Amino acid sequence: MIRKILQLKLELLARLYLWRYKPEIIGVTGNAGKTSTKEAISAVLSATRRVRVASGNLNNEFGIPLAILGGFDREYYEDGPSIGFWIKVVILGFLKIILDLRNPELLILEYGADQPGDIKRLVSKYKPHISVITTVGDVPVHIEFFKDAEVVAQEKSNLVKVLEAQDYAVLNHDDDRVLDMKQRTRAHIMTYGFDEESDIHVSGFDLISNEEGAPVGATFKLHNGQTFLPVTITGSLGKSQAWAAAAAAAVGIIYGMNLVDISEALSHYHGPKGRLNILKGIKKSHVIDDTYNASPASMRLALETLRDLPGLRKVAILGDMLELGDHTIPAHQAAGTFAAEFVNILVCIGSRAKFIAEAAMDQLPKENIFTFDTSEEAKLKVQELLKERDLILVKGSQGIRMEKIVAEIIAEPQKAKNFLVRQSKKWLAK
Repeated sequence: MIRKILQLKLELLARLYLWRYKPEIIGVTGNAGKTSTKEAISAVLSATRRVRVASGNLNNEFGIPLAILGGFDREYYEDGPSIGFWIKVVILGFLKIILDLRNPELLILEYGADQPGDIKRLVSKYKPHISVITTVGDVPVHIEFFKDAEVVAQEKSNLVKVLEAQDYAVLNHDDDRVLDMKQRTRAHIMTYGFDEESDIHVSGFDLISNEEGAPVGATFKLHNGQTFLPVTITGSLGKSQAWAAAAAAAVGIIYGMNLVDISEALSHYHGPKGRLNILKGIKKSHVIDDTYNASPASMRLALETLRDLPGLRKVAILGDMLELGDHTIPAHQAAGTFAAEFVNILVCIGSRAKFIAEAAMDQLPKENIFTFDTSEEAKLKVQELLKERDLILVKGSQGIRMEKIVAEIIAEPQKAKNFLVRQSKKWLAK
């Protein structure tokens, strides 16, 4: 009962705020890449507009109102919701409705779906003007509620079904299930991706390393018709950054920006924490921190990124991928088979990751494969395994807490809070 009352109060505050200031809403959903896409869109639009972007995963009936009101996200993640916190939200929320000198022209919100019907309920309360769909993939998330990827796609499509004729749906052309959503909306369509038929398409993608072989970032071109401009993203790796930049460019063009302005704005974009971020490691090593979460699609992308970087000894530290149901064993086996093609050392953490290790043994010497039950058990051994100038990928689902491994092997652990995910008091206490 208390939860329901609180939800209704938050909804009232958020809807009053929207009525008072009338910001346009840009909604983002998908099974991967949501945060990078939100941040890239924010970087582009902030060049010309007042923008508020949802932090973290404020993407449900409690999170979206907090994102709309703004200013509560850090406290929410630092200390967790308490009675005192929610009282503060209600009081300050009413004050923000009366006077918010920093009220945004544009809100960039994330819409999450833990089970069927979630997005449909959210868009009925907080309807977007532009909907961006990142990816669905082949393996569903939250398998206990979504039996297959088609059901996931159906749920995600609610973000475009609600759009009106004057609105825009921005769809990933490289994902067939996302592209098919153009049949489910009245809105204008903008597509993005590596496919040349995309309205905004990416070409010439390449990973950048410095003279010493250390990874630096990624470079690529963004095309819109006959016009194209180069974009360089530093500090983060992976094609996910190109997809995020292309989606952001599509939204920027909808708001009247040109590719010159968009390219300049993206030069200030930095990938979110824990999404293929490049960090300096111990023993002059280089850490690719992809510890925010993991799914089969994002695991494959992270491993491809490690594979495509030149030179250096390659170490993959991989944790469980959770909530895959019947897909658990084959998804982990596929990761192990693929990783074994190019890694020198493989460390697997968690009960499910043992299937990664077993699959890798067909190609990788057993003495180069290590398994542990938890990240706590693994972190000291990982330190011993590393050699000078190693290239290290760390990846796993949120529940496996792979960021603990990263904290153990970065060159400046005292600055972990600045670089890593889940560094709040709430998370560190777990």
